[in-house]
Amino acid sequence: MKVNIGVSARHVHLSRNDLDILFGKDYELTEKAPLSQPGQFACNEQVTIEGEKGSIERVRILGPLRSKTQVEISKTDSFKLGVKPPVRNSGDLDGASSITIIGPKGKVTVDAAIIASRHVHATKEDAKKYGFEGKEFVSLKVGGEKPGILENVYVRISDSFVYEVHLDTDDANAFLIKNGDEAELIVK
Repeated sequence: MKVNIGVSARHVHLSRNDLDILFGKDYELTEKAPLSQPGQFACNEQVTIEGEKGSIERVRILGPLRSKTQVEISKTDSFKLGVKPPVRNSGDLDGASSITIIGPKGKVTVDAAIIASRHVHATKEDAKKYGFEGKEFVSLKVGGEKPGILENVYVRISDSFVYEVHLDTDDANAFLIKNGDEAELIVK
């Protein structure tokens, strides 16, 4: 049950309304590079994110636009910013930390900062093939210089996905993982 790993650095997903405020009315994002998941892309546009204690510049926007703005950061980022984001699945902003996003034309303060849950993207066929159909969580066994097992890897199933695990930079750095490394899923 080998799976490729995608390491996800801090980034921002924007709603149409917030994009208009940050970059100007009817602004359109421009694609820098496609991401591994179909239809997803890194944008040329970047913003600054700001918390109570500090800010981080040049944070990449990912497209396409979403219904709600979401800021995904690592725990390490949260210390610099002075925010306390919860660990959440993408799209779940319950209890998200307040954060200010600054663009070239304006700024918005939204309850949108989360630490993304580690998760596996899989199609229904992948889930059936690898035995995690109907499972909510699996584990990930990592080899290399700092091997280990990451628990609570959330299972996301959609036929629009490409089979891949996504980890944030803190998880990746702790196990010396880089983008494209391979690991093994463990289904209990």
